[in-house]
Amino acid sequence: MSYAFLFKYIIIGDTGVGKSCLLLQFTDKRFQPVHDLTIGVEFGARMITIDSSPIKLQIWDTAGQESFRSITRSYYRGAAGALLVYDITRRDTFTHLGRWLEEARQNSGGDMSIMLIGNKADLGGGAGKNEGGRRMVTYEEGAAFAKENGLIFLETSAKTSENVEEAFIKTAEKIYENILSGAYDVTNENMGIKVGMAANNNQQGGKGRSGGGGAGGCC
Repeated sequence: MSYAFLFKYIIIGDTGVGKSCLLLQFTDKRFQPVHDLTIGVEFGARMITIDSSPIKLQIWDTAGQESFRSITRSYYRGAAGALLVYDITRRDTFTHLGRWLEEARQNSGGDMSIMLIGNKADLGGGAGKNEGGRRMVTYEEGAAFAKENGLIFLETSAKTSENVEEAFIKTAEKIYENILSGAYDVTNENMGIKVGMAANNNQQGGKGRSGGGGAGGCC
């Protein structure tokens, strides 16, 4: 299927926060409770629609282990969007966010649209709720970190699929808005955006979204 734009994403965060499971839930709409740790980088893709324009998301799922960080860093270049993931039941994955964010901005040139994701909300009383379960990071803490650093924020559950669709699509909408505003030079493929055959000149108007349908952690 032809697309108007292709957006390259990278998923980053500590080992075991559920990066691979988020990707699998988004591309295949399924949950795999036991998953081998990502070695290096894995790949997935899916078509969505924004403002009647078909958009292809090309998503790179990276390993969280320190030993693979040099490989991961090379994938920041040419990425239009990043999903920065932590586990709401593991405080350390939240405290490491600053390091991940600094690395992303240093290696991407600072132009990426970044979505902060607090994953495993099903273990903490549900997305946006602070009571019960194994939650170690409150919703308010996640929202405050996102606001302070200019990020979009959602809590998700790769297991129940809660807000997974929204996380990927809201990131794409932010990139699309930046294209329409002229903030991104779409002729420069280093921006992580590729213009496709279905691109048209009339991309103004109300936004609509729909899913399409395409890959590798603990969830």
